[in-house]
Amino acid sequence: MSAQRIAVIPGDGIGVEVVDAARSVLDAVCARHGISLEYRMFDWSCQRFEREGTMMPDDGIETLREFDAIFLGAVGWAGVPDHVSLWGLLIPIRRAFRQYVNLRPIKVFTGVRSPLRDAEDVDFVVVRENVEGEYSEVGGRLNRGFPDELAVQESVFTRVGVSRIADFAFDLAMSRRKYVTSATKSNGIVHTLPFWDEVVAERAAHYPEVRLDSEHIDALAAKFVLQPQRFDVVVASNLFGDILSDLAAAVAGSIGIAPSANLDPTKQNPSMFEPVHGSAPDIAGRGIANPIGAVWSAALMLDHLGHPGAAEDVMTAVTATLADPDTRTADLGGTASTAEVTAALIAALP
Repeated sequence: MSAQRIAVIPGDGIGVEVVDAARSVLDAVCARHGISLEYRMFDWSCQRFEREGTMMPDDGIETLREFDAIFLGAVGWAGVPDHVSLWGLLIPIRRAFRQYVNLRPIKVFTGVRSPLRDAEDVDFVVVRENVEGEYSEVGGRLNRGFPDELAVQESVFTRVGVSRIADFAFDLAMSRRKYVTSATKSNGIVHTLPFWDEVVAERAAHYPEVRLDSEHIDALAAKFVLQPQRFDVVVASNLFGDILSDLAAAVAGSIGIAPSANLDPTKQNPSMFEPVHGSAPDIAGRGIANPIGAVWSAALMLDHLGHPGAAEDVMTAVTATLADPDTRTADLGGTASTAEVTAALIAALP
């Protein structure tokens, strides 16, 4: 089998550190399984923006198109507004490659203390619509600088977009506990969210074995805290999924362990894998960043590329490392460095 090509974008801050850690774990598990991955590094980042005025070159998307997957560290740095860094790199990649699923698994691991009491057995997945919804580019600003200045941002929900994210969620639930919760706010948002509810219900009819609940986003956020064990697969619009998955990561003990996959389920385009956490300038360069989110994202990438056994081995190592208080970073109450956690992960591979 020829090598699968991975575009690596470490990005900014701790992104560089956790990508190095994930690469080390990938090298070790791939050697055990006879998997060949070929990496190409790209320096696309806020530092590049400050040097050259763009996060990536004009032909960046076409350059990435030839790869089997993209592995991203983190983006963001002081002096570069977040909307500039995200819309200059991350969001264009998601949209150009039709990565309409943002998959964010949530789990409370043995040994990791959740801020909630009795949070054991929390194991669910947030399926976020990733290319339309509230994050559309439709809108603009009028009368800039005048007292009557205004800003308009339109939400765009399409039947195709809602149908395919709902189908993905239902298919995923069929392999899990056959339960989907749909996030909505159709009591207050009068057009788009009733449409979302209608289309999700239509798709649910094709999955009679799957139970569907529809929850208003405010009540759902509360239940993430009060009843996190209840959930299996949660499907949500772009904005709602973004917020819910960060809340869920906090419930699981630390955003530092949270992974994500930006998927084109058709595999016609490369998918992108990244930890949920940001670039964390306050701890960058100190060697204390938690690499688990990046390593779990690497496991999602291995699974997507057709290597479920290797992915399972990585997750076995993650579980063992988190269970040991000596191999947890400071965000999880430990004292281990990034390098020490990485070494422990490699040692724990089956």
